[in-house]
Amino acid sequence: TDDEDSDYHQEPYKESYKDRRRRAHTQAEQKRRDAIKKGYDDLQAIVPTCEQQDFSIGSQKLSKAIVLQKTIDYIQFLHKEKKKQEEEVSTLRKDVMALKIMKVNYEQIVKAHQDNPNEGKDQVSDEVKFNVFQGIMDSLFQSFNASISVTSFQELSACVFSWIEEHCKPQTLRDVVIGVLHQVKSQLY
Repeated sequence: TDDEDSDYHQEPYKESYKDRRRRAHTQAEQKRRDAIKKGYDDLQAIVPTCEQQDFSIGSQKLSKAIVLQKTIDYIQFLHKEKKKQEEEVSTLRKDVMALKIMKVNYEQIVKAHQDNPNEGKDQVSDEVKFNVFQGIMDSLFQSFNASISVTSFQELSACVFSWIEEHCKPQTLRDVVIGVLHQVKSQLY
């Protein structure tokens, strides 16, 4: 009959619930695989160490494990570089601060000398100057001698830089000089 013929022709076009679910799952799975593949391709394009080094091999793709390991290595390298740059910026900021302090001190000395050019001439003897210099150097040498190890050149080099960072800051040097000046002043008066 016509009804049976129409049902018969509609059967193949009707998709069962199970078939629709399977097709949707297959499409979702393919979409997931495509996204993962695209992610690996993007990593391989972005990470410099994943670039093909030997073109004689051809256009073989790196394995996913190698791409991930090279990406991890590259990220670790970037973290180390960032840390080095942050330390360098910190050191440069300290240097700028020290230079600003020195600039202010020199400007004060120049201004004082411009205001009273004859003041201070021949008022301090060379002996007093030497005593001040000797007091400053003795103080610095004591801290240097206590902080520095000379068992090897490498150890000496490492210790010198840490000693300079710790004991030659502008504020620390200022305190040493003020202490020596008070000591020399008490000896004179």
